[in-house]
Amino acid sequence: MTISKELEELKAYSSSDRCVLSVYLNTNPGDPEQLNGAWKIHLKSGLKRIGEYLKASGDEKEIKDLDEIKNKIIKEMEENKLELHKGVVIFATADGDLWYVNYVQVPVKTNFYWENHPVVEQLEYMYKAYPEAGIIMPSFGEVRVLDTALGFVRDDITYRFDLVSEQWKESEKVDISNRREALKDKTAKLDTRYKVNKSSFYRGMRETIEQLKKKRGWREFHVAGEAEMANAFAESLRDLPASCIYKNLNNSNAEEVVHQVLEK
Repeated sequence: MTISKELEELKAYSSSDRCVLSVYLNTNPGDPEQLNGAWKIHLKSGLKRIGEYLKASGDEKEIKDLDEIKNKIIKEMEENKLELHKGVVIFATADGDLWYVNYVQVPVKTNFYWENHPVVEQLEYMYKAYPEAGIIMPSFGEVRVLDTALGFVRDDITYRFDLVSEQWKESEKVDISNRREALKDKTAKLDTRYKVNKSSFYRGMRETIEQLKKKRGWREFHVAGEAEMANAFAESLRDLPASCIYKNLNNSNAEEVVHQVLEK
């Protein structure tokens, strides 16, 4: 399900009682304020503040509901503490009717809400800034594609040109350290007629990109590569990219690619 669809469902969710906890938690290890797992303290403090507010109101049902949700959230975070990214967004009810967890790779401002509906405004803002997006990195004989949402890399796919069938085919994953040598060897074998007209050469990838856009729900896509390759690939497509960045990032890890393309 795309994030836009998830947002629609979250915005439509409401309860007759106040029983929905919304949590936005900054877990960014690169943030100076998050040193030594400070998110644990912020999580505990935020949940404690809401608990104190409910105790002051004297609503026993809400207090009980919060305790149940709190235990679920603490367990969730503890089980995933080694796989945290920049932030996490959680919407939950005690009865389990609503349980939404999204570990995101974009900045999150820590906030806690107790309402009769999920408080989605910050998630909507993040989505507008980092929607489902493809990052396409063409080089000669190889096209690497990152499928991203909220800055998180959902998939990293490489397509290579097959000399026998003269078609682009999805390739087995290759370690970044080995990609450069593999591509060098493949490029040397490519027929010169493909080197003359690169736009025509890349046109064989057009249908694949269009299928990925539809299947992955991309709201936009970006092209990154050496100027000659990036321009030729962009020209081979029916739709214009949201940006065209003249950097060869094929041998960079996925997180660095996202930083170079989406966060600049």
